Amino acid sequence: MNGEGQVRPRGQIDFVKLLWSWALTALGVLLAAKTSEGVTYDSRSALIVAVLLISLFNMVIRPLLILFALPFVIITLGFGMVVINALVLLLVEAVVPGFHLASFWSALWAAIVISIVSLIANMLMGKSRVKVRVTRGPGGGQGGPKKDNKKLSDDDVIDI
Repeated sequence: MNGEGQVRPRGQIDFVKLLWSWALTALGVLLAAKTSEGVTYDSRSALIVAVLLISLFNMVIRPLLILFALPFVIITLGFGMVVINALVLLLVEAVVPGFHLASFWSALWAAIVISIVSLIANMLMGKSRVKVRVTRGPGGGQGGPKKDNKKLSDDDVIDI
């Protein structure tokens, strides 16, 4: 479903979501470049090409890397995803002239910054799928969650 409640045909691209992703990635790369000497770009056009390729590689190559590195991602409790994102950035750096990463650690820093920027922006804009619900069990917080007859939605829920 798209934002207006209409069903989007399978395979159709949501251009607003794609533009949002590009803007967040560009903001993350800009912020990483400002906070680290190891992340640089020579021109705006190099930055634009890098952001477009990061988005393309995130759609095509990143899922394959996640599939092959799934045991690593599970063992690291998901923190291995940051390493995969850093590898995608290193691949983009190898392809785009004018976009430079000094080392793996610079790529790792950029991956962390881009992830944090996306997380914060999505939470502020209400596009985050993560929802936190605090429940008290019977006896003033002792025991498990309350048993109620309400049906939960398909959204991700973290019980605290």
